[in-house]
Amino acid sequence: ASNGIHSNGFSLVRRILDRAQPNLQQPCDGTTLQQAIKAPTRIYVRPVLELLKTMPIHAMAHITGGGLVENIPRVLPQNLMVTLNRSAWPRTELFTWLQTEGQVSDAEMHRVFNCGIGMVLIVPAAQADDAVAQLNAQGEHVYAIGQVAERQAGPQTVVLL
Repeated sequence: ASNGIHSNGFSLVRRILDRAQPNLQQPCDGTTLQQAIKAPTRIYVRPVLELLKTMPIHAMAHITGGGLVENIPRVLPQNLMVTLNRSAWPRTELFTWLQTEGQVSDAEMHRVFNCGIGMVLIVPAAQADDAVAQLNAQGEHVYAIGQVAERQAGPQTVVLL
């Protein structure tokens, strides 16, 4: 899980703030809207290094500018695609607020923001549950969000369900 915007999409965030003129002290994700927006980018190196001690990680994507739909394909071979189950992870108040106040489409949200997923690790399917358990035991909030499959005809490499 991410802890916020991770310094991506701030041009859009500024436009939303200018339009909405919100009370920045209003509650949001256990803090204020201002603090939720300004939360610094998390660094995932420690939990990833610990996981690498116990299993292979086939690919990693830090979800930065380009969101889920542009970052995940960068780590996949041409013949593979990913199907993501959008209901597999919770949507934070911050991303809900941004989408609602900015009238941002789902497609744009997934292209600009991490939408609550800061790092994607692609591990062998047979070890996915163990990876989730190990990372959760380290205090991470981890979700099995999708599956890798052979790429179907067409340009799409990330399918959101």
